[in-house]
Amino acid sequence: MSVSSPSRPATAGPFIDFESHDSCLEIEGLSLAYAGKAALSELTLKVPRHRVTAFIGPSGCGKSTLLRALNRLHDLNEEVDFSGRILLDGQDIHAPEVAVSELRRRVGMVFQMPNPFPMSIYDNVAFGLRLQGGMRKRQMDDIVEWALSSAALWHEVKDRLRASAWSLSGGQQQRLVIARTLAVRPEVLLLDEPASALDPISTLKIEELIRNLKTQLTLVLVTHNMQQAARVSDYTAFLQEGELVEYGATDTLFTNPRLARTENYITGRMA
Repeated sequence: MSVSSPSRPATAGPFIDFESHDSCLEIEGLSLAYAGKAALSELTLKVPRHRVTAFIGPSGCGKSTLLRALNRLHDLNEEVDFSGRILLDGQDIHAPEVAVSELRRRVGMVFQMPNPFPMSIYDNVAFGLRLQGGMRKRQMDDIVEWALSSAALWHEVKDRLRASAWSLSGGQQQRLVIARTLAVRPEVLLLDEPASALDPISTLKIEELIRNLKTQLTLVLVTHNMQQAARVSDYTAFLQEGELVEYGATDTLFTNPRLARTENYITGRMA
């Protein structure tokens, strides 16, 4: 992967003023291309701490590409060209001193399809803790319980922690994956359409979980479901053809968008 930085930081984006907010992530002049084909173009935005920020837009607009860039999932792709900066608490995540493993602990990611490991419920949640090492069994038990409770799953599984994670329903598996991510205490949780493969009841549980988790960490959500974005997010960014079209408080963007392009997308007058 080719990475270059701009000669100076990009100016603040014209879509929303976060000067009075504490931002967790800052994206400055971000462009990304696959094999010469542009996927993102000059994106600049700030993600506020302990809030839910949603990325919306048509298929292929760059939402998931942007999400994956936030914890360097493009690193192993030699055909990716990248420019701009992504700052986590003021530090460039591509700086030489940044360890990718530590970045991905701090910035966890949950994908569209649940991906529990082929092991017990307990061992799934404890997996990252064991990799860190040096933890006593009692302490690990406490963190596993805390993570499952935070993911609204503890009371459903506390009597069968040694059962296979694959014995859980799809919605439970997704909450287990969230618990596994929470166990290593990330600062940011990236969610790539986490409920799109789930039934309506499981979807509501995931949405409630998202709302509750923002007291503990910062969440960034990619969703095709605009009603979901309206229900759970505090801020929404509308992307189209790799560009940031409009970004603002969710209530304002959905009820009084600044731009006709945004209104046309929200009202279904464009695909």
